[in-house]
Amino acid sequence: MKFSPIPAAAVALVSFALPACKTHKEEQAHAEQRKIVVTSPLAKDVVVTQQYVCQIHSQKHINVRAMDNGYIEEIPVREGQAVKQGDVMFKILPALYKAKLDAELAEAKLAELELKNTQRLCEQKIVSDNEVALFEAKLAKAQAKAKLAETELGFTVVRAPFDGIIDRLHEQLGSLIKEGDILTTLSDNRVMWAYFNVSEARYLDYMGNSGRHKDDAKIELVLANGSTFPEPGKIGAIEAKFNHETGNIPFRADFPNPDGLLRHGQTGNVLIRQTAANAIVIPQRATFEILDKRYVYVVGKDDVVHQRQIVIGNEMDDIFVVKEGLGVDDRIVFEGVRQVRDGDKVECEFRKPEEVLANQKHRAE
Repeated sequence: MKFSPIPAAAVALVSFALPACKTHKEEQAHAEQRKIVVTSPLAKDVVVTQQYVCQIHSQKHINVRAMDNGYIEEIPVREGQAVKQGDVMFKILPALYKAKLDAELAEAKLAELELKNTQRLCEQKIVSDNEVALFEAKLAKAQAKAKLAETELGFTVVRAPFDGIIDRLHEQLGSLIKEGDILTTLSDNRVMWAYFNVSEARYLDYMGNSGRHKDDAKIELVLANGSTFPEPGKIGAIEAKFNHETGNIPFRADFPNPDGLLRHGQTGNVLIRQTAANAIVIPQRATFEILDKRYVYVVGKDDVVHQRQIVIGNEMDDIFVVKEGLGVDDRIVFEGVRQVRDGDKVECEFRKPEEVLANQKHRAE
């Protein structure tokens, strides 16, 4: 039995038909891949947290200096001791100042006797009234010198000007000191001041939120070991001008320190928590970044994808608070950001924003 050879044209036709069938399957798979998940931005009240590195200072922290020359005669306090206002901290040998006071008091007494004698002579018309006035001035001068000597003697006893904690003692018993020498430092730690710098944009946001929600801001302090200081704080002061070199303005947060945990010179982080009403929030994974600018893909009513730039106001875990660029009626690509391009027409599956935002853990790559 003989078989007729297959014409070359038929072979070519079969060969051509096979790849055509494969291309159709690829198109079907591609069409399935192009079906993406979209959602909408959600308007809700969110607590926005801003963090700033801070330096902690005592509300009063002074250098205690000697106001007279002499030898330290007594130090009735120790380093780290808590003292009350008026407590004696140092005594300087007072012998010279006591002698000077005694001499000035004697001069004042002598001037007083001379004045009395001159007044009797004036009554007897022996001396004029000018003589009396001269001795009155002499007495006043002597009394002023005595008062000055008494004040200088008082400087030999150094007392605490307020309640506080004594720092390191810079001089020891028997040391010869000069006027102006630092003896120690004294810190009032009942209230601590945390200083931190705020950018101009965040300053404006804070002032705007403070006007609308003055009592909503919560100020917290995170210490160097990661623990949160138990006492809440408040903004105690904002300086009068911006630093033109850095563009920042210094803030001060005040924290009660009843247990004395905070000390002058510590560092930490101030957290400012404010409620942003009706903020527009989206999942971070729905965004992508190009040259430090943030974008999303917005799906129009005709199911065509358009790239849109947005401005991020704040970042919270896996959520972005959008300042500009989106509204609650927009549809944005949630899953499939890497699969679409600007101008693509896509098939969409919509998910409610409440469901999407319920459990976000990873941003889009």
